[in-house]
Amino acid sequence: MPSQTERQVPSWCLLFGAAAALIAVGYGLTLWIFYPGVMTYDAKFVYEDIAKDTLGDWQSPVMTRLWGLIDPMAPGPGSMFLLIATSYWLGFGILSLALATHVKRGALLLPILALMPPAFAFVGIIWRDVLFAACWLLAASVVFAVSERPSPIKVPAQMLALVLVAVGVLLRPNTLLAAPILIAYAAWPTRFSLSRTATLFVPAAVGFFAVVQLVYYGALGATRQHPLQSIMVFDLGGISHFAKENQYPVDWSGSENAMLLNTCYQPTQWDIYWRLEPCDFVMGKIEREKALFGTSAIPKAWHLAILRHPLAYLQHRLAFMWNFLAADNLTMWLADVDHPMQQVFPDRGAFAALVSIHNMLKPTPLLRAGSWLLVCIALCCLGRRRSGTREGAFVLGVCGSATIYVTTFLFVGVASDFRYAYWAVLAAIAGAVVMASGRRERPAET
Repeated sequence: MPSQTERQVPSWCLLFGAAAALIAVGYGLTLWIFYPGVMTYDAKFVYEDIAKDTLGDWQSPVMTRLWGLIDPMAPGPGSMFLLIATSYWLGFGILSLALATHVKRGALLLPILALMPPAFAFVGIIWRDVLFAACWLLAASVVFAVSERPSPIKVPAQMLALVLVAVGVLLRPNTLLAAPILIAYAAWPTRFSLSRTATLFVPAAVGFFAVVQLVYYGALGATRQHPLQSIMVFDLGGISHFAKENQYPVDWSGSENAMLLNTCYQPTQWDIYWRLEPCDFVMGKIEREKALFGTSAIPKAWHLAILRHPLAYLQHRLAFMWNFLAADNLTMWLADVDHPMQQVFPDRGAFAALVSIHNMLKPTPLLRAGSWLLVCIALCCLGRRRSGTREGAFVLGVCGSATIYVTTFLFVGVASDFRYAYWAVLAAIAGAVVMASGRRERPAET
């Protein structure tokens, strides 16, 4: 009579093969639907910097340099699209196959969920937010796959995960406070310890901040374009609106002041003051007429405004955060950047079908950032009860970092696009499947 181990081998092989087939199908569908990728304005600006051989810190100079290196593979959007799509399916694929080796049926569920909006609808859109999220998913998946392997296999994988987390930070520097949670998971992938994570948190955040400075301005020599001051300009507009008093370090005409205090402000994006009529006069005067943007005048005015009107600042920030989490914001990018009045891939039936599904889901909670934040918070609560297992540690690592990342937009957000919560989407999907595939708890560390 065959032993229990012998009876399990066929099941393991069958599940592994089925998961691998689903992953291959998913990757093939991604190429069929999206290739060569959807170019956005942000991506276009990055690609133009490659042609001009210039590097600035408004967009990530690391993305600019990376895209320049891989561009010969498929000039234009194709190379970056292939990098994003491959990272995405490697992340879900490695995690799925790791579950399959333990005969967990979540191995089949994971690639299916990876094909569903709102995760799949963004894989072909060239935004650094999508690349960053795919990098972090891949980092966490690699660690999960080797979490119970011997050190000669585990340690190199942990080092690779560290590099991938660092790449994510270099793509999106506002992940500085979220990255230490993922690093703690990579360091201790079988048990999540709150005390160890707290000890690691500040040194890791400081270390990543130093990495950004060294890479951006040391190794790459990027030009300082003062992206942080866009947050300040947005905040000054919000405080001016709620305090009903101009906070900018410039004077306005009577009609401009009335617009600034009453009609210009919307808790959606800072572009209102930068390039959108009729309120683009704000940056017109600050940047072009007075040449104050990028100088100490903006930070000084910002600090003073917050000290004088802290309640107005909180009203503005809470209004923005509510809009970001709950409103019907920009989701898929569909415009052809070279022909803005046209949709990309107008003759591609598979893409049109995906857009139709996306449009049906757009009014639902599935395409609200707040929904995915709540799912991540709930998974963290469940994961805390099982922090002594590798499944609980994974959930706390990915969903904990996603929770912190999304909540940082309360203070640093300047636009409400759904893509800024994309890491929470991938973390919630991966975390939920891993949690459902978990085993009995070992005694947890404190």
